[in-house]
Amino acid sequence: MQAKARQSDADARHAGPEPGTHAPVDLAHLTRHTLGNRDLEREVLRLFAVQARMLVARMQEAGDEAALRRLLHTLLGSAKGIGAWGVAGAAERQQAALDEGAPADLPVLAGTVEEAEAFIEALLRE
Repeated sequence: MQAKARQSDADARHAGPEPGTHAPVDLAHLTRHTLGNRDLEREVLRLFAVQARMLVARMQEAGDEAALRRLLHTLLGSAKGIGAWGVAGAAERQQAALDEGAPADLPVLAGTVEEAEAFIEALLRE
């Protein structure tokens, strides 16, 4: 019974964005994966923000396509893990561009990561 109450509290706290809007991080998804542990949620968000920033910087310096693909794959997995669907989608689009022989649009990806970082920073200030 207590577990259901904790989950209900977590769901209420992270009800998610209003219909028709999309938050950079799906907090309901994150809550499910952290079992409603707020401290763990905050730590995971902090780690994602640092990692995402680092990965984008490394992508901009990547010397070859194979390295860029590995970095995109890592960012994609991390983004999906926390529910950063916009970042995950942007990483997937860059992978698809490479598959089609086009260059990755790293400024677009970086902008999506920056949006997620700003959202995370605002959450962590609460």
